[in-house]
Amino acid sequence: MALEKPPHARKQKIAALADQCVQCGLCLPTCPTYGLDGNEAESPRGRIAIAAALARGDAEPTAALRIHLDHCLGCLNCQRVCPANVKYDELLVETRALIGPAPERPRQLLAMLKQPTLLRLASRVADATGLERWKKRLTDRLPANSAWRAALATWSDDETTMPASLAPSPEAGQTVVAIFPGCVASVEDETAERAAVTLLQAVGYRIHRLPAFCCGAMDLHGGDIETADRLAERVRDSWRDAGAAQLVTVTPGCLGTLRRALPDVSVTDPVTLLAERMDRLSFRPLERRVALHLPCTQLNVARSESALQKLLSKVPSLDLAVVPRPPHCCGAAGTHMLEFPERAARLRDGVLGQIAILAPQQLLSSNIGCRLHLAAGMDKHGAHWPHMHPLTLLAQQLENSP
Repeated sequence: MALEKPPHARKQKIAALADQCVQCGLCLPTCPTYGLDGNEAESPRGRIAIAAALARGDAEPTAALRIHLDHCLGCLNCQRVCPANVKYDELLVETRALIGPAPERPRQLLAMLKQPTLLRLASRVADATGLERWKKRLTDRLPANSAWRAALATWSDDETTMPASLAPSPEAGQTVVAIFPGCVASVEDETAERAAVTLLQAVGYRIHRLPAFCCGAMDLHGGDIETADRLAERVRDSWRDAGAAQLVTVTPGCLGTLRRALPDVSVTDPVTLLAERMDRLSFRPLERRVALHLPCTQLNVARSESALQKLLSKVPSLDLAVVPRPPHCCGAAGTHMLEFPERAARLRDGVLGQIAILAPQQLLSSNIGCRLHLAAGMDKHGAHWPHMHPLTLLAQQLENSP
């Protein structure tokens, strides 16, 4: 298990990371929260200044100060455009670890979301009691900024079915790829996981499925570094047992945390591997207009947006329209949509407006959090775009698929 840094070492690291910022302001136009508020403290530059002040002892982590750090979505748009190559992701994690989790964090809800077994049980109970019919009445009785209200709003009984993949006979020399199911994704995006297995097997990979558990992203980005480190050790133990050459996950939101746990391992998006062997794939035509939402983590962590668009372009007759940016983030951002539902809804409305302009028949997005958040907004505004993971659509259209 990783040893916890002493406070002085963490402060020194934060100060060193903050010193890399040249205060040029090129990040400001790409920052969703700066766009919401027009407040310097809600910008990457402002947050770097806050982090430096906390690290050097020039400020205390009062509620009024830390709220600006808590508001950060961790989208990393700023890091992608930074000319000084500031490691903003590392700076944010270290600063949140320094000040610890927010007192108002919905710990019970997050603990449940991290347990796939509890999530499956909750889903069965919801189906058995017909939650979809009385969900609105229940949520209307909860406070507007309640995390539980926001969580209930994302629940839906819509489910895309996908046949179980048919594994071909193993061939000598096949590369073994381990797939990490995650926690929420292992339940809510199980169809996408099966689709990824189908597609990866179709291009010649052998698949080893790791156990379903939380990678630690919720804790890492929430300032609970001790729990995040324990889960990172569990990731390493599972990886050692896999005997695989590479690790993939269908949810790009897990990628950064998995790479932190396994710095010497190739951890990537299935899309990247599929694009490398794209010549082995052929798809049935599909006459449908689809809007492709590109999550921040796919753009700024996986960086697989071009590969995904190339794969989708191989589906004959598919009319693909990419959702424009800005808005730069839908507001889901891991647990942000639960902790700050009003702010998250404002960001989501901007994205839904852009989708509406495209007039799609279907919405694609690779991040389960983004899809659930956007779907809750669709329900609220009366929009009805069926939504799925892009890999699910590709697997459904795969020639000779089950």
